[in-house]
Amino acid sequence: METYQQNIIVRWSDLDPNSHVRHSVYYDYGAQVRIAFLQKHGFGIDWMKHNGIGPVLFREEAKFYRELNSGDELVIDVCLSGVSADHRKWSMRHRIMRGDELCATLDMDGAWLDLKTRRIAPPPQQLSDKFEALAHTEDFQVISSGSGT
Repeated sequence: METYQQNIIVRWSDLDPNSHVRHSVYYDYGAQVRIAFLQKHGFGIDWMKHNGIGPVLFREEAKFYRELNSGDELVIDVCLSGVSADHRKWSMRHRIMRGDELCATLDMDGAWLDLKTRRIAPPPQQLSDKFEALAHTEDFQVISSGSGT
């Protein structure tokens, strides 16, 4: 299984007036890594538009463990923490690391959205295969498909 990660340097513009990284920036870091993973495997924005499918998030949750500072060199990874049997819904986890130090985790639940019908839909097989090949968390589980939106 593939472990995907990206290096990011904390910028001055990421900080709030207290010199802390703004909470919303953590979510931006996660989004950057997720989209970079998709782009690397040929499933970027142009592919999504052409195929009429894209990711949608239902929940994002951050846990903060260590303060980040301007200029910190971070490694942010992404793992699959759950997927429905039909691959319509998924859960992911990011770890934000500074060296060997865990600074934050991001957990999210999402799905694939048919951009024409605006309903949750299974992705094309080639996307399911690549997504499934992403490293899984230790607590990975099959999640309920539910009825969708």
